[in-house]
Amino acid sequence: MSQLKIDYPETLPDALQQTREQFEQEAKMAMAVKLFEMKRISSGLAAQLAGIDRVTFLINLHHYAVAMIDLTEEELISDLENA
Repeated sequence: MSQLKIDYPETLPDALQQTREQFEQEAKMAMAVKLFEMKRISSGLAAQLAGIDRVTFLINLHHYAVAMIDLTEEELISDLENA
């Protein structure tokens, strides 16, 4: 797996009342959630990026106000017709 290095102030985790590890995990999760929300990556790939399993990723989306399933009305009608 490749790595991405992001510089941030050493005091940022403390300002957020988090450990460095907690802050870095939250940052990975936020990036994964945003890419998923933008429909750039699947939930499985987003979970892998966040370093967690897919079910845990999906269950935690509500913390970021992101829907687990985001279908348009047309997509929903099509799914119901094909069920």
